[in-house]
Formats: sequence, structure tokens, C-alpha cells
Amino acid sequence: MANPRVFISSTYYDLKHIRSSMDIFIDSMGYESVLSEKGNIAYSPDMPLDESCYKEVSSADIFVLIIGGRYGSEASDGEREKSKDFFDRYESVTKKEFEEANKRDIPTYILIENSVYSEYQTYLRNKNNENISYAHVDSVNIFKFIEKILSRPRNNPMKTFEKFSDIDSWLREQWAGLFRELLKRMSDQKKFTELSHQVDGLKEINTTLKTYLETMMKVVSPDESSIVIEAEDKRLTDINRIDKVRANRLGDYLIEDFKLPMKSIINEIIVAKSSIGFAREIAKLIEDDLVGQSLIELFESTPTVTDDFNELRTILGLSPVRKPSNKSSKSSPSDG
Repeated sequence: MANPRVFISSTYYDLKHIRSSMDIFIDSMGYESVLSEKGNIAYSPDMPLDESCYKEVSSADIFVLIIGGRYGSEASDGEREKSKDFFDRYESVTKKEFEEANKRDIPTYILIENSVYSEYQTYLRNKNNENISYAHVDSVNIFKFIEKILSRPRNNPMKTFEKFSDIDSWLREQWAGLFRELLKRMSDQKKFTELSHQVDGLKEINTTLKTYLETMMKVVSPDESSIVIEAEDKRLTDINRIDKVRANRLGDYLIEDFKLPMKSIINEIIVAKSSIGFAREIAKLIEDDLVGQSLIELFESTPTVTDDFNELRTILGLSPVRKPSNKSSKSSPSDG
């Protein structure tokens, strides 16, 4: 059986001691660590180095992001410059690796150096002040990156660390919890299968009873029976649709994570012309702008979300919409 693959994403020179300890720790857990310096990333000669890193992320089972004081090398699809001022905006390889993992919904764990996280709190209070000098980071993009990560509604557990033992104990707890959750889901699935068989039997009984009652109504009150039966059929159909919306991954996500009312979700599905348009309207219903923007980005970057959205439209008797077209990007070397 193949061991779980854990991709370690961070800048290299400032965090190489942490990366080395992570390699030993992951091997001790019986997992396979994936680090660029270890040589287990297959670099393709016909693409930039960082593109190979993103490709390797997609095959990982767990993604660990470590954030220190360096923002890292510029991603290959940017206009590269020899040096960057502190407040220059650009995309780093590490940030793009995180986005690739997030797009594929790979279980992700965020580790941030204590000193960097402390300065991040100062940044939040002084976002528009470019006269502040920060001692522990080389780019304001680190703070913007952290802000974006923490604004995501899910799959972003975060731990600050001062020494490696902080990381060791936290990841052991997190991965033990992940394994326990897997066992629980397997147990729940078994119970669900048994319950499904019982429900199927009850459905047959209900269908028989419904047929008997409709027949009796037609005999006892033929004038009113068709109206009552039609109204009850509509009510049962509506209940069935609502149950199916709740069972859909996207429907459950919007209801449980954002506490949005079922009626609002269904109304927006009906009037939406595209999945992105639906996301933008739903984002307006969310009070937190950053969380709403993260939801829109999720729709833009994850094709399977449109599949779930189209399933919801099918449940409501609507035709599916097209998937958003993926924009191709250029490439260049990496910091992975």
C-alpha cells in the first residue's frame, strides 16, 4: 500500500532547518515527504521549474504550508524583475502552490512563525500606512497572503510556532484527528447503508398507503379528491427537492457553513445564468466581504463546484450551465 504523500511548501533558505526537521518527522510517521531539495519532484524539461512543483502538489495527499519572513521567488507567469521593493505586489511560487492545493481541496495545514504572526497583527491595524518598517518580513505580500488564507471559510487550520517541537505536537494531533474522522465516516457509512435499506422498505409501504388513501378519497369525495391529491403531490415533490438540495455537496456547504436560508439558495439557483453569477449573488448575502470573495474565487478556480451547481439545477428541473473556461498561464523557475 502506498504511503500518504505530504508536500512541504515554504521558502527554502530561511526555513531549511524546519524543512529538514519536517522531512525526518514525516518519515517517522511512515509517510512520504515531498520537498524540492530532496529530489522527489519530477521536473519536466519543457516547462518552468515552478510549474513542475504545482503539478506535484496535485498528486499530494496532505499539504503543509510554512510561512516565515521571506515571501519567496516570483511565480513564472509574472513579469519578473531583478529586485522588489517591500510594498510591490506579485505572486510567489509558495502562494501558487497553496492555491493549487486549495483548488484541489487537499487537506491543508498552515504553520506561521510567531514573530511573523505578531507583525501581521500590527499590519492589520496599519494597512494603509506605508511608513511603518517591519523587522521580521521582507515583503508586505506575506501579510496579504496570511490575510487571504485566514479569510477562507474552510480547510485552513493554522498554528504559530517558535521551535520545531511546536509543529511536531500539533501535526501529530491534527493527523490523529484526521484518521479518527476517517474511521468515523466509515462507521457512519455502514450505518447509513443499513438505514437506507430500512428507508427503502418504508417508501414502498408509504406508496401503497398513498394509493389506498387516494382511492378511498375518490370514492368518498370525488369532487374534492383531485384538488387535495394534486396539492399533496406538490408538497411531497417540494419536500423531496429540498432533501436533495441538502444532500448535494454545494447545497450542504452553503447551508451549514454560511447558514443561508434554503429559500434564498433556491431562488438564486433559479435566476442564475452561470455558476459565477450565482456565486456573486450568494456572496452578497454573506455579511463578511472577504469570505464572500473567497466563495467567488472557489467557483472560479474549482471546476467540480460547477458540477455540483448543475446538479442543483437538475434537481430543480433546470438546464445545466457551462463551466467557466480556464485561463492558460505562462511559466518560470521556482522556490518550492
